[in-house]
Amino acid sequence: MTGSLSRLRGRVREGESCNLAEVGTSKLRNLPDSPSLTLPRKREGEPVNSTLILPMNTQTAVRLHGPSDLRVETVPFSPQLAPNEALIRICATGVCGSDLHPYETGSIGSTVLNQPLVLGHEFSGIVVEMGSDVENLEVGARVAVDPAWTCGQCRECRSGHQNLCRQQRFCGLAPNDGSLRGRIVAPARFCHPVSDAMSDAAAALLEPLGIALHATDLARIRVGSSVAILGAGPIGLCLAQTVRLAGASPVWIYDPLEYRQYFAERFGALPLPQNVEADVVIEAAWARESVQRAMEIARPGGTVVLVGIPFEDSVTFSHSVARRKGLTIMMSRRMNHTYPRAIRLVESGQVDLESLITHRFPLQETPQAFEMNAKYQDDVVKIIIENSP
Repeated sequence: MTGSLSRLRGRVREGESCNLAEVGTSKLRNLPDSPSLTLPRKREGEPVNSTLILPMNTQTAVRLHGPSDLRVETVPFSPQLAPNEALIRICATGVCGSDLHPYETGSIGSTVLNQPLVLGHEFSGIVVEMGSDVENLEVGARVAVDPAWTCGQCRECRSGHQNLCRQQRFCGLAPNDGSLRGRIVAPARFCHPVSDAMSDAAAALLEPLGIALHATDLARIRVGSSVAILGAGPIGLCLAQTVRLAGASPVWIYDPLEYRQYFAERFGALPLPQNVEADVVIEAAWARESVQRAMEIARPGGTVVLVGIPFEDSVTFSHSVARRKGLTIMMSRRMNHTYPRAIRLVESGQVDLESLITHRFPLQETPQAFEMNAKYQDDVVKIIIENSP
């Protein structure tokens, strides 16, 4: 151990600070038997603060105990990093429609809540510590984290369909705790560095943008294809941008909430006309009656992509309509290695994520944020939880 590291270990105590310039961040990676170190939150557009503060062995987390029962709690947290893992201080989390399923009903699809769970899977943060084998990150890097941690070894992963991995762990889906807390340990290969040109909130929203990119890929849109989007929530608003980039024209969108319909038109989408047929229809609502409507809107030989997740874990549509039209029906699951593309699109200004955000709450007010979102209060479109003060 070098003399500077010895001085670092000897001087830093809980609540004290030290300057990174004395030792360099690269030397912090392999401090043997050293306590974990954390960085204060980096403000967007500013250099990383060089002060290090040792964490306590607890942290604040928002846990779902049952339907509509979110509690802000202090929970144990003593991370032990594997060689390929990173400790992330979470800066921002987006509230997703799929978070509202367990919040309202205690389940999503076939997954049932049977113990307290930390929700949240759209998130960004700062790397504060790394395992010895991590090469793609550095301490202080700002990252967006892909919440689907796939095995990389199964048939699905090896064939390029990581989103279908049967061994994957998904943040915020029982039994795996998510990002509505202060810190999280994540496999480093799912942590994607972002530039200071992107805010913490926008970095968190790369996840729904990835969902939209994957659905756009499945639709196989050709230049000049007409596209109808059902649902003008955050996914639908991302789709309005991605399908246009893929060459779709015209792009129509429909949402039963008038304020969301108006919001969507700010992104260049047109109101869906009556009695129109589209080459591609993307259902991005709650997959209820909107699925049947998607079948009716699609032209003969067209494609329907189902993105929305129904509360009832089932969908119903007229078989004769889909059969007689010879429709191609695609089921979209999460995303498939979309983060690099999503980052490029946002950093180049081709996709606008900041404008999706209508409300921000601190972590301690997460229960109020979920109640607002579930009840569609105050013209809410996208809520960001600011995990770090």
